[in-house]
Amino acid sequence: MMVCITGTPGTGKSAVSEILRKKGFNVVSQNDTAKKYIIGADSERDTDIIDEDRWIDEFESFDGIIEGHITHLLPCDRVVVLRCRPDVLKSRLISRGYSPEKVSENAMAEALDVVLIEALENCPEDQIYEIDTTNMAVEQTADEIAGFINGKIHGRFGDTDWSVFLGDDI
Repeated sequence: MMVCITGTPGTGKSAVSEILRKKGFNVVSQNDTAKKYIIGADSERDTDIIDEDRWIDEFESFDGIIEGHITHLLPCDRVVVLRCRPDVLKSRLISRGYSPEKVSENAMAEALDVVLIEALENCPEDQIYEIDTTNMAVEQTADEIAGFINGKIHGRFGDTDWSVFLGDDI
């Protein structure tokens, strides 16, 4: 079974994946699998441009977890969407040194549920588990994901609503 852990940058994907790796899960980073599909750079958005269609077409499924902000586009058996309140996300991204434009773009994407909507377009609803990581310890998030993978926790989504942040300067 391939499980994708996805979410807007800054929601905790890498941190929780490291905990899951230590718990014995086979975890692969999207960045490691997508390197050969980089076709350019977007200097305005400070990001690499990936040939997503080719990456998806050539991706070899495996038994384990793949983490990254576009992994929900892959043919996953289960998808975990990590969420974070946009004002908290903004602070996290600023502390990483993201440009103001990139911070705003990602906070807006989070407020608009972009990753969740894309996940819903690519995976059965009962196989999606949305987790608000805003005030949750990384270890607790990892435990919930492990429970979802092992079938002890059922898929659910739709409890997170950041629309109140859309009028803010995010």
